[in-house]
Amino acid sequence: MSSKEKPTLGGTRIKTRKRNIAAPLDPAAFADAVVQIYLDNAGDLELVAKNLESSDLNFSRYGDTFFEVIFIGGRTQPGTIKPDEGDRHPYSVIECEPTREVILPSVIYVQKILRRRPFLIKNLENVMRKMLQSLELFEENERKKLAIFTALAFSQKLSGLPPETVLQPLLKDNLVAKGIVLAFITDFFKEYLIDNSLDDLISILKRGKMEDDLLEFFPSAKRTPEAVSEHFTNAGLLPLVEYNDKKIFEVKLKEMKSALTTQLAEEAAISEVIETVKQHVKDAKLPDIEVVRILWDVLMDAIQWSGKNQQQNANSALRQVKKWAELLNTFCTSGKLELELMYKVQVQCYEDAKLMKLFPEIVRSLYDQDVLAEDTILHWFRKGTNLKGRQNFVKSLEPFVKWLEEAEEEE
Repeated sequence: MSSKEKPTLGGTRIKTRKRNIAAPLDPAAFADAVVQIYLDNAGDLELVAKNLESSDLNFSRYGDTFFEVIFIGGRTQPGTIKPDEGDRHPYSVIECEPTREVILPSVIYVQKILRRRPFLIKNLENVMRKMLQSLELFEENERKKLAIFTALAFSQKLSGLPPETVLQPLLKDNLVAKGIVLAFITDFFKEYLIDNSLDDLISILKRGKMEDDLLEFFPSAKRTPEAVSEHFTNAGLLPLVEYNDKKIFEVKLKEMKSALTTQLAEEAAISEVIETVKQHVKDAKLPDIEVVRILWDVLMDAIQWSGKNQQQNANSALRQVKKWAELLNTFCTSGKLELELMYKVQVQCYEDAKLMKLFPEIVRSLYDQDVLAEDTILHWFRKGTNLKGRQNFVKSLEPFVKWLEEAEEEE
């Protein structure tokens, strides 16, 4: 053989690398197979689950199609909830009665499937999100069934079903405007609260980034606190109404506190600050007692404290009281409100080490500025009900009280 000739492999079979050739995507055949299992077992979900488990169906590829069969009874057209060609079964969620007793078995059935095939949770999420995005295409009765299923799904904690991705589609403007979302979410709330606490519901709404404002569920024409209260009260969801009212109240308090803090930082005139408080009280209908609490907090927060120098801290606090006495006087208009102010001073002095020894001096200053009346101070001293540091504060206030009592006797 010449050195230039190349060896040949005549008569030798050349092995080629095998390639993984993907099976053609065929969701229609998969859907028909699942539907047939439903039909063969007359919708008995336990038998359906057993037959699905023993089948060789490719759930990892056709997970979305599988849940479409559960909810709709068959495969849907791509990108829609409209039925596609193929077999259907009459045992779907959409076809059953709109009651928890009838729908709960379907939820438990799905739960069993997910325990055996946890990877399907993403497919369930996809299909539920698609259906909630398309609520307007369902009949009212069908939307109620979906609301009940969704509530029971979260109640049963289906393998970590994420509220943030399932519920967010509800806030589509067109669905909200038509009142569809409000009806759905009301059914959802009512169903979920049968087995769960309000705190559990709030937790789900927080995770779904929907907790801050229930007004988002209402059409724009009805987007008022009064409408929220009336609607959910009529729906028998009074605890939710109370929670929402509290949230709104807290927001209004925060807004007033922020406005006052800014004005104090900018050294606004007392008259301007008083008008700001009056306007917030009028607009938000804030209780007088909350106004007094906020005023004291804002005034004390505005002080530039000097660390451990007790005398400087005392001087700063007393100057603040004297400077803003007119503001406190304007809103401490009764013995009850004056007493509440004393309790605020008591609690702050108890909880803040740098103010612990300033209680009698602050009370004396408030008296000198005509913010606290003599009767209020004596009532606190003799019958005060707040126990935080009371024993020490009563003792420290004894000399001043004794002076008040002596002055009272002389009169």
